Amino acid sequence: MAAQIAFRDVTLGYDRHPAVHHLDGEVAQGALLAVVGPNGAGKSTLFRGIAGILKPLSGTIDLGGLDIRDIAYLPQSVDIDRTFPISVFDLVGTGLWRTTGFFGGIGKPARDKIAQALAAVGLNGFENRSIGTLSGGQMQRMLFARALLQDARLIVLDEPFNAIDAKTSADLLALVRRWHEEGRTVLAALHDFDLVRTHFPETLLLARGPVAWGPTAQVLTAENLTEARRMCEAFDDTAAACAVDAMPPRAA
Repeated sequence: MAAQIAFRDVTLGYDRHPAVHHLDGEVAQGALLAVVGPNGAGKSTLFRGIAGILKPLSGTIDLGGLDIRDIAYLPQSVDIDRTFPISVFDLVGTGLWRTTGFFGGIGKPARDKIAQALAAVGLNGFENRSIGTLSGGQMQRMLFARALLQDARLIVLDEPFNAIDAKTSADLLALVRRWHEEGRTVLAALHDFDLVRTHFPETLLLARGPVAWGPTAQVLTAENLTEARRMCEAFDDTAAACAVDAMPPRAA
């Protein structure tokens, strides 16, 4: 199957300080891939690179001909400014910018689509609520509704199930399965290994650099998880962009 994303010796970071080192590999079109690793492993940095928010320090990310309009990026909810004065309806409606433009008018067809997306995530009646009044689970449902409207071929979810209740997780996982069944490529950064083992056939274990990548059962081994923790603990946050041989040595 053709690659939807191809990483070619990619290093990503901030102010020339790398957070993800020398990543090589491909994500097939239609893949359902979990990205896991310790806190500080570089998962969010990798996703910002895929979404085009962060340019690589070196190497390339090839998106198989997609442009930014073909990517639905769901950031961590903590990255959303809840004080911004916008309603649930209007924020979800930003998912239509691909077809309406940022300053396009919202006619009845668009309003109907927004209402359908809100209904799909269980937020009927929340249209006029300020986003600052939402609980964590409601915030995630709203972000998923916006992603639904984007109708993207590539969907990138950063900690989509963090700090939400089991019912919300189950409902949103159903949407992830629906996207996968539709042939879309879905990547999700996750902490819950049981959830990953149950729902995600492929996993990338990241620890500033790649530790393991492949079938989930082969990646989430005790040995690999121990190595990931070791690599993150050994990493120098003040290091400049480096060569491959400057990475912490792998355990024998």
